[in-house]
Amino acid sequence: MKYSASTPRSHSTTSRFDGLSLDDRNPEFIKLMLPIWEWLYRYYFRVESDGWQYVPASGKMLVVGSHNGGIVAPDMFMFLYEWFHRYGTERLAYGLMHPTVWKVSPELASMAVQCGAIKAHPKMAIAALRKNIPVLVYPGGAEDTFRPYHLRDKIYFAGRKGFIKLALRETVPIVPIISHGAHDTLMVLGDFYQEVKQLHEWGMPWLFGIDPVVFPVYLGLPWGLSFGPLPHLPLPVQIRTRVCKPIVFERYGADAAGDRDYVDACFDLVTMQMQQELDRLIGS
Repeated sequence: MKYSASTPRSHSTTSRFDGLSLDDRNPEFIKLMLPIWEWLYRYYFRVESDGWQYVPASGKMLVVGSHNGGIVAPDMFMFLYEWFHRYGTERLAYGLMHPTVWKVSPELASMAVQCGAIKAHPKMAIAALRKNIPVLVYPGGAEDTFRPYHLRDKIYFAGRKGFIKLALRETVPIVPIISHGAHDTLMVLGDFYQEVKQLHEWGMPWLFGIDPVVFPVYLGLPWGLSFGPLPHLPLPVQIRTRVCKPIVFERYGADAAGDRDYVDACFDLVTMQMQQELDRLIGS
């Protein structure tokens, strides 16, 4: 993962809301979304949350979470609601979003951008951090949010360590966030991506021409038995979230980010501490 400190464009030359600018976040649009999120937070998912005292009052940080609950990822949206509810819409914060969203649904992507989403690219994360703005990242991506049901209580980042290199390079603390319950909003029976990939290599085209990275088979609303990373209606399962103590590493800088063994050790430390906190949350 190579890093560039180049400044993102103020606006894309082709389209606004392309995730390549820090200027498209819209506090007024966020305020329009808050009543919907609040209803989901209080009545549909009945969220319980703690640990917010660990969020630094200001400054840059890398907030690292584990995705749950399929493409809807309800725990992510519930975390965002509470962030805005606690700190207001004027406190800047950005979240890294997979570039595929712009290909599948530009309309949905534009809404996310107005809520603070930026394209998941190192230069965008660096640009935000160098303005002392918090950045939210879910390193596990699709493999994490669609991990099989028997792994619902496991922290799984699919081996992705770019967020560690980013934190080391930019000298920022990692603030982990965990949740429990969201992965019960659907039941992922298994991931059959390798089998479908083989069919693609034999000539079957990808839907929308996009490699889905995962191809889960799951039980959930409204389809009953469904397959592929398709939209669904999450079951009204209670979600519990927790903000964990910030993790500060012993070494920072370009040399630390380039030390593979040290990056591996930092990755293991983060995932271990997140797993321990998740186990405590489940057991409490």
